[in-house]
Amino acid sequence: MRKLIVAITLIVLSVTAKSQEVYQHISNKGVYNLLDELASAGVIHVNASVKPYSRMFIAQSLKLAKEQFEQLTPRQQAEVDFYLKDFGKELNPNKNFKRRLDAFYYKDSLFSITINPIMGVMGNSNDSGLVYRRWVGAEAYGYIGKGWGFYASLRDFSENQLFTRPEYLVQEQGGNYKINGKGGEFSDMRGGVTYSWRWGSFGVVKDHLSWGSGYNGTNILSGRTPSFAMIKLRIAPVKWAELNYIHGWLVSEVVDTNRTYYAGRTTRKTYHPKYIAANFLTFTPTKRFRVSVGNSIIYSDIEVQPAYLTPFFFYKSVDHHLNGMSNQTGQNSQMFFDLSVYPFNRVHLYSTLFLDELALADMFDKENQSNYLSIKAGMRLSNLPFRNVFITGEYTRTNPEVYKHIVNTTTFESNKYNLGHYLTDNSDEVYLSLAVKPYRGLLVNMSYTKCRKGPAYDDPNSTRRGLPFMESVVWESSTIALDIRYEVLNDGYLFLGVSQSDYTGDVKTFTPQFKAGKQLNITFGGAIGF
Repeated sequence: MRKLIVAITLIVLSVTAKSQEVYQHISNKGVYNLLDELASAGVIHVNASVKPYSRMFIAQSLKLAKEQFEQLTPRQQAEVDFYLKDFGKELNPNKNFKRRLDAFYYKDSLFSITINPIMGVMGNSNDSGLVYRRWVGAEAYGYIGKGWGFYASLRDFSENQLFTRPEYLVQEQGGNYKINGKGGEFSDMRGGVTYSWRWGSFGVVKDHLSWGSGYNGTNILSGRTPSFAMIKLRIAPVKWAELNYIHGWLVSEVVDTNRTYYAGRTTRKTYHPKYIAANFLTFTPTKRFRVSVGNSIIYSDIEVQPAYLTPFFFYKSVDHHLNGMSNQTGQNSQMFFDLSVYPFNRVHLYSTLFLDELALADMFDKENQSNYLSIKAGMRLSNLPFRNVFITGEYTRTNPEVYKHIVNTTTFESNKYNLGHYLTDNSDEVYLSLAVKPYRGLLVNMSYTKCRKGPAYDDPNSTRRGLPFMESVVWESSTIALDIRYEVLNDGYLFLGVSQSDYTGDVKTFTPQFKAGKQLNITFGGAIGF
């Protein structure tokens, strides 16, 4: 293992550096939405199925948009200028440009660093009372020389009632809670070190990922789990192909009784190790068409396997080699496909397919099929039919047993939070949205979301084949919402929302206590930092 790490390091250091990478977190929806809008208009090109983007990529995309200023609307021009106050730090050789306010910013010919505070609060008021989530922390990022990048971000969260648990069907980021009465606390440390060159980058980071197309969550990697440590590799030797690869260290929270022992006044619990290896290869044959294909494997109870450190392997075949074709309790492998098409300017069509298992021979046999798949399909119209108007429609369906596995150490989870779609298996969702951006930084979004979840098939003695989709509905929700968000300054925003929600069925298991039943919710808050 040490020799392998040394070899990777030597290969990375032997490549001439041309750029640098520090990742912009996926929660910065303002800049991500702008890039998506500019891509839909044909001004720039992005691989929207793989996030986060690097700050350097965002800066270069904004620069390209600036060079085509006459093609942008007045509001888009204002937003490009606004974000260049922040991301212009990646483009300008010194501090002499119109830039944002930072707590601390330093840059010379070799080294640069930015440090800023993080703080925020989100409140929800309804018939159940007032609940809140607050967070405080700080972040720093910078560059050394021509290839090295680094970043670190620490947030400490506190809630008077729990917003999210692994079993809750919500999109809020999860955490490893320290329970305190009805509420709890958790912290999230993100960051890492990266090295970049003209056609790729390599990093050792702890962060969130989003893989797959979608505007209301994704169904490959959603980014909802607590951040986990990983090595990341991105290779783009030609304009029409890009490979993204990760090897991550997940948290199983499955106790290894053989390594658990009594230590003084307490018992020290030790968890089974758990890893993920995943690749995602994107082809862009034309500027308006992008297709991605990839696969992943969750593996446990062995040391880090060098075969899973190979970025372009088909990992299910490796599993068969290591465990044998007849071993029904091997590792847990998946495949996925993503299609993103811009048939016309300002029109985006997309679809993602996640395959946990597919039996072609029995695909249409109701009694024997084992089609464990999740599919998402949608469309967004940007600045259609009117300027500054965005219309989104999206449907997601996930069959029974998707993301699960018969071995509890190899489920598609970390810290027991599902890595894929937030509704987990045997579920579907309809999402409709009408958004308006009248001015720079102001977003008014009206949405309707309908979710359903069917029964779980968790009996270990029952067959996993021929399971019907949504045989009955055990949990259901519908939400009509009006949300207003205004980014006052770079990384500083306020939000206000009103929604009518109705959660029925097994709300005790799947819904935060304060959301249960029919509620008129008022949400509000603000934050500095992402």
